[in-house]
Formats: sequence, structure tokens, C-alpha cells
Amino acid sequence: MTFNSAKKSNFSIRFKIWALFMIFTGIVFVLMWLLQIVFLQSFYPAFKISQTKKASKQIISCYENSSDYVEEIERFAVSNNMCVALLDNTGYTKASADVMNGNCAIHGGKVELFILLDKIRASKDGKLLMKIYNNNIQSKVIIYGTIIGNKDNPEGYLLLDVPLAPVESFIDIIKSQTLYIISILLIIALFFSSYISNYIANPITRITKSAERLAHGDYNTVFTGGGYSEVDKLAETLTFAEHEIQKVEMMQRDLIANTSHDLRTPLTMLKAYAEMIRDLSGDNPEKRAKHLQIIIDETDRLTALVNDMLDLSKLESGSQKLEISEMDISEKMNSIYKRYLEHSKTSNYTIYFEKQPSCIVSCDEGKIERVICNLINNAINYTAKDRKVFIREIICDDCVLIEVEDTGDGIEKDKINLIFDRYYRSENHKREVVGTGLGLSIVKAILQMHDYSFGVRSTVGVGSTFWFKIKR
Repeated sequence: MTFNSAKKSNFSIRFKIWALFMIFTGIVFVLMWLLQIVFLQSFYPAFKISQTKKASKQIISCYENSSDYVEEIERFAVSNNMCVALLDNTGYTKASADVMNGNCAIHGGKVELFILLDKIRASKDGKLLMKIYNNNIQSKVIIYGTIIGNKDNPEGYLLLDVPLAPVESFIDIIKSQTLYIISILLIIALFFSSYISNYIANPITRITKSAERLAHGDYNTVFTGGGYSEVDKLAETLTFAEHEIQKVEMMQRDLIANTSHDLRTPLTMLKAYAEMIRDLSGDNPEKRAKHLQIIIDETDRLTALVNDMLDLSKLESGSQKLEISEMDISEKMNSIYKRYLEHSKTSNYTIYFEKQPSCIVSCDEGKIERVICNLINNAINYTAKDRKVFIREIICDDCVLIEVEDTGDGIEKDKINLIFDRYYRSENHKREVVGTGLGLSIVKAILQMHDYSFGVRSTVGVGSTFWFKIKR
């Protein structure tokens, strides 16, 4: 047997896991390269400008709130490597800090202070930001200025000179380090991704091979998980499925064997008696009538068997739906009892039943009636020589318990769970020709559709009691 899918993938799960891991690693490396190398040159000046603006606010706060602001500003300038000039509204220096020994723009005469102050006054927001190249320190610097107080009536001015460290050489160092790191991590990623892909894929591959053996009919296949809970659960599910498939196949074989046997007997008799009519009793009205009646009986038996097989198939496939309605179960039980009571007069059995008060339940009336009749027919077929059948209706708070008891040979304890299977025959249950062998299977299917509990109590040599509960 060959199983083909509409579209097959050319790649194994092992390769796909490995490839996805390597793609993820590659994305991480690209992000590292972009952030560490490409964007660093533009990110660094923006970061320093942001720090400078934040520092200006701290210095102004110190000036406004501390009497020792001169010393604090000097300490702040040294710790942040920036030159500071705090001026009053006339341009007089009130506090100053020079960390570049006179080589900065605001202390070394690189830019005249009054020019900077004019630019601050002329700006819309009272702030100045410019980058210039300082030949004294061979580096670019940020000059930041802001008004202290109101723009129209300033209290003073603050000027900051912050050097920008050359990042080109730093970027070269980072670039070399990043290349080494990427090379090392790439080797580690190759080995690690191979290990991870094997770790994840091996149990799945192993289960797939076992499933292929199961698909070819090997029901001794062992499904083993290992590694992680999902695979263990998959192995358990496939093991359960294997047992169920094996059980279904055995039931299918038994069904075919039993059905063939039950069909062969009436077909043989039909042919035999038809030949007898043709060869022997065709001119004898009495014999011909007898032989024709046998043919009719066997035809009815065949019809009943086929109908039961079709009904059971519909019930088990779910194509038959429940038609729920209200009914008086006590009246229904009494009606069924009277029907069998009339039949018992000609069939040599005794049936016992005591009518109960009216009790309304909701169920599929036709199907529940069939359940009760099938249980009674089963009891009639299997009751002992005294030919007694007992029917009981017990009304409880939450249900109505229906029991049908025979006085036959009983069922072995280890066989009770099998009694509702198709065509099951216990050694103590010797089924007569009457019936199709599917009655209890139909009972089981109908009660399961209603979600009713059911079962059987039996004692070997005493008899069996089949029961089910109708919910109220």
C-alpha cells in the first residue's frame, strides 16, 4: 500500500529546523553589525547632544538652588568632561570650568562669546546648538547654549563645550571584534543547531517510521517518544490508535465471518426448498405449502438481518439523529408488556410486569421502544426451560430504571464487557436461530446516543438482568 500526498516537501524536518535556526542566527548577526558598526557613527553624536541638553538642565538647577553652585559646577564639568561657562545677562562670567586647559572653543578664544550670545538671543527658542572642528584638540566639539530665565528678560546664559571623541578608530576596533565574535558564534551555532534539529527531529522520525509499519498492517509496532512531552503524547495516541485499529479489524473479520454464516444458512435453505418444490412437492399442495412457508420464513430472517445491519451502521455512523419528545414511560412499558403477553400465549413463555404510576420522560420514543423490545427478545431467547421473563420499571428521583431479567445460563464475569459487541456468543449463551445477533449492539448504540447508562448483572446458572436508566 502506498500513501501519497497531494504535495510533498523536499526537505526533512531536521533540515528545516536547522535552516530556521541558522536564519535566526544570521538575522542576529546582521542586527549586531548594523547597530555596532553602521549606525554607531550617527548614533554617537545624537547621544552626546542628548546628554549635553540633560547636563544643561542639571547645571541650571544647581545654579538656581545651591549657594555653592560654583564648586558644584566645576565638579560636574570634570566628571562629565565638558567645559562650562555661566554668564550673567551682561556677559560677565559668574562660574566657569575648563577641562581642556584653554583649548576649548568658549575659553580658548576659538569663538567670541558675544557672537555666541547674539546667536542665542536671535534663536526662536533661546537655545544654540552647533558642531565645529577644534584644531587644538583635533576633534569635533558640540557647543550648546541656552538662556537662563525668560527669553525677553534673561537672567543669564549657559554655554557648554563638549568634545566628540573620534569614533572611526573605535569603529575599526569594534568591527574587528565583531568579526571575531561572529565567526566564533557561527561555528557554535552550526554545532548547536545540528544538535537541536536532531534532538527534535529524531523522535518524530522514529515515530513516522513506526506509523508507516502500522499503515502496512503491523499491529505489533512499538511507538516510543522521548525528548519532550508532545512526542510522548503523540506516541501514546498512536499506540492507542494502533490498539483500536487492531480491535476494529478483528471486529470486522468477526462481522464478516458471522454475517457470512448467518447469510449462508438461510440462502442454502432457500435454494434447497426451492429445488424440493421444483423436483418433489410441486404437485403436492400440502408439501408445497409447507416448503413455501419455510422459504418465506427464511426470507423474513434474511430481511431482518439486513435491516438490523443497516440500522446498526446508521446508528454507529451518526447518520440517524434523535427525535426527542415527551412520553409516558409507564404507559409505554404497559403497552409493550400487553403486546408480548398476547404473543406468549402461543410461544410458550411467561412474562411478568407490574404497571407503575404515570411518569413523563424526554427521549426518542421509537428508539427507546426498540431498546426495550430487543432486551425482551434477548431474554426470551436465552431464558431457561421454565421460560420466565421478568420486566421491571423502577421510578427514581433522577431517572427511571428499566430491567429485563431472564432465568437462563448466565454470562461469565470475564465476558460481561463483551456481551454488547456484534455477534458475541458466550459459551453459556447458545443462541437459537431466532434473532439476528445484532440486537444488543443496537441497544448499545441507541443508549449511547441518548447518553444513558446501561449494563448487565449476571450469575452463571441463575440468569442475567439487563438494565438501563432513562434520565428524568
